[in-house]
Amino acid sequence: MNTELLVSDAAHFRIDYEINPYMHTELQPDPAAATAEHAAIVAAHLAAGRRVEHVSSAPECPDMVFTANAAVVRGDRAVLGFPPPERKAETSYFQEWLVDRGYDVLEAPFPFSGQGDALACGDLLFAGYGQRTDRRMHAVLARELDYDVVPLRTVGPRWYDLDLALAVIGPHTVAYCPQALDEPSLTRLRGLGLELIEVDPGEATRLALNLISDGSTVTMTRGAPKLAATLRARGLRVMELDTTQLTKGGGGVRCTALTLDNPPPRGSR
Repeated sequence: MNTELLVSDAAHFRIDYEINPYMHTELQPDPAAATAEHAAIVAAHLAAGRRVEHVSSAPECPDMVFTANAAVVRGDRAVLGFPPPERKAETSYFQEWLVDRGYDVLEAPFPFSGQGDALACGDLLFAGYGQRTDRRMHAVLARELDYDVVPLRTVGPRWYDLDLALAVIGPHTVAYCPQALDEPSLTRLRGLGLELIEVDPGEATRLALNLISDGSTVTMTRGAPKLAATLRARGLRVMELDTTQLTKGGGGVRCTALTLDNPPPRGSR
C-alpha cells in the first residue's frame, strides 16, 4: 500500500484564503522553504522505494500541492473530490491527469474531500464526514469503488479531514486520536478487531497522523516523538520530516500525496 503516489509541487503554494483553522492570510509560507520541504518529502518516498508521479501545479491553485484531496483511487477507478469553492479550480487538472492515464473517472455528486476523507485499509474504507464531506458520498464510494465503508465523524474544524485524526499504519493497524471522533465513530472503529494505536491530541494537532505508511516505512511530520517511538517499537522504519511551511496551509505529509495503488476488489476487472 502507498507505494505509488501522485504529487504536485509547492511552486504556487500560498495562503489566499482561510478554509481551515491552520490557515491565516497574514502568515504566508516562505516559498523557498516550502519548496525544500516538499522536495524532501518526495525524496523520502523515493528512498523508501515508492514510485512517484507528478502533476504540475497551476498559478491559480495555491493549494494544489495537497493532492490527496483530488480524488480517491481504487484499481483503475477514481472518484474525484468535490472541494470547497476556493479550491474548485484544481479539479479539472487532476481529472485531466487521471483520464489521460486511463482511469475511469467519476465526478462526486456531493461535497467530498477526496482521499483526505477516504482512507483505505484493505477492503475497508475509513470515510470521514461532519466537516467537508457530505455523508451521502459514502454510498457513492461503496457502490463505485466496492469498499466496505466505515463512517467516522470528526468533531470539529480542527479535524477538517479524517487524515488529521486517523492513519492507516498497516493492513491490520490503525493510529487514531480518540478526541477527534464522536462516540458512535469510536465504537465503530474499536469494534473492527484491528490493532489500534492511540495518539494524544497534542501530537495529533501537530499533524502527527497526517502520515504515509507502506507497512514497513512511515514518513511523518517531525514533532511527534511519542508516536514515532511507538511505531519504531513495532519494527517500522520512521522518517520524520519538517513540514513547518506546509502546515501553514493545514497540510502535512499525507496531504501532499494521492495514493494510486489501492488494489481493486478480488475478482474485479
